[in-house]
Amino acid sequence: MDRLLLYSTLLSFLFLSLLSEVNPASFKIINKCRHTIWPGFLSGANTAQLPTTGFVLNPGKSRTVTIPMHWSGRLWARTLCGHDPSGKFVCLSGDCGSGQIECNGSGAKPPATLAEWTLNGDGGLDFYDVSLVDGYNLPMLVVAKGRKGGNCSATGCLLDLNGACPTELRVARQGGGAVGCRSACEAFGDPRYCCSGAYGTPDVCGPSTYSLFFKRACPRAYSYAYDDGTSTYTCAGADYVIIFCPPPYTR
Repeated sequence: MDRLLLYSTLLSFLFLSLLSEVNPASFKIINKCRHTIWPGFLSGANTAQLPTTGFVLNPGKSRTVTIPMHWSGRLWARTLCGHDPSGKFVCLSGDCGSGQIECNGSGAKPPATLAEWTLNGDGGLDFYDVSLVDGYNLPMLVVAKGRKGGNCSATGCLLDLNGACPTELRVARQGGGAVGCRSACEAFGDPRYCCSGAYGTPDVCGPSTYSLFFKRACPRAYSYAYDDGTSTYTCAGADYVIIFCPPPYTR
């Protein structure tokens, strides 16, 4: 009986030790842009919202956010933000519609460059990507640090696409330059571009001229709904550095 108790204690200790190896991740968010940004977080379905869902980040500054072990969700940056005459907080790019700096469970209004994660998913791996499926508003780079497994490649979109954006996709502010580049799905609502309706499977929904504009400029980023093969990355035991407006990444 004592031997069984000893085995049970050892197994419990081993189980707790394995659990302790899975720690919360840290996301270090860095603003390399020449202007202020307002990062926003949105948690996925069945995932609690983070303690912070939006904040201000001045040029050259960074902020580290602790992310729970099994979190899934997305991160983006808002630009050209301020309070309107009624006192609501609004942004010309990436606005989440909450009326506050905190997004409080609201996602980005397209177009917005999105970084997406599922932490500690199948096989204990993190799955992450940078997506232009909802369009583009800022360059972004995601780098995995301190990793313990997986391919852990850097991903993102390093180029400023707003100036080169096709005219029919461009979003411009009044009296100013472009602040975003819409996806063809957002711009036209055509099922061929949205991979919806009769085009709702990978067999019949392929890249379009518009999605290829994004893919050629940012080959590691999602350019349309079924771009999984070249756009999803995995890692285990990593922390992440997210840089907005990064310098050229050559590795």
